[in-house]
Amino acid sequence: MSIGKRLTAEFFGTFWLVFGGCGSAVLAAAYPDLGIGFAGVALAFGLTVVTMAYAVGHISGGHFNPAVTVGLCAGGRFPAKDVVPYIVAQVIGSIAAAAVLYAIASGKAGFDATAGFASNGYGEHSPNGYSLHAAIVAELVLTAFFLLVIHGSTDKRAPAGFGPLAIGLALTLIHLISIPVTNTSVNPARSTGVAIFQGSWALQQLWVFWLVPLIGGAIGGLIYRHLLESKD
Repeated sequence: MSIGKRLTAEFFGTFWLVFGGCGSAVLAAAYPDLGIGFAGVALAFGLTVVTMAYAVGHISGGHFNPAVTVGLCAGGRFPAKDVVPYIVAQVIGSIAAAAVLYAIASGKAGFDATAGFASNGYGEHSPNGYSLHAAIVAELVLTAFFLLVIHGSTDKRAPAGFGPLAIGLALTLIHLISIPVTNTSVNPARSTGVAIFQGSWALQQLWVFWLVPLIGGAIGGLIYRHLLESKD
């Protein structure tokens, strides 16, 4: 598959992840009386990965996340030369999705993106006031385990065709755990798009949601490659 088609698939996959996941948080989480809440947002993120992994995963591999791209590279599943192009496509997809979401959300009277706009944060900007230390531990561990699930469920020894379901369920679980801590990143691209439109504290704290998930993804990939993967 050509690099152009693969990057296009990553753009649309990341767009759908951010629009569906962050869109559910911004538009539906606290809707009066019928809001979907944390559980609904967690499920929405998982569903975006499941649907786009089946839709375009056969084209690009279905990363939709710089931490996944780095983790798959560390795990020996993805060529280093394609890491930067994939990440660029993912970030552009995230920004485009955030722009569409902003256009929709701003159509409601009283909307204020600076209030949060589904951005990730710690300290006073954590949904439940968790510290920087707590945010780092949560994002590191959860991203590493996400990569373990991705490597394991797509291993040649794993049941064929079920990888996207396992990955989507893992992302749902990750959100159920960490929405109260950081609003859940484990994905630098997802964090970037909405942070740009939030425009203040989210951009100042964005470094955490790049550095930590990338390290966590690499750790997860290395663990699977050297401790779990069969060499046969």
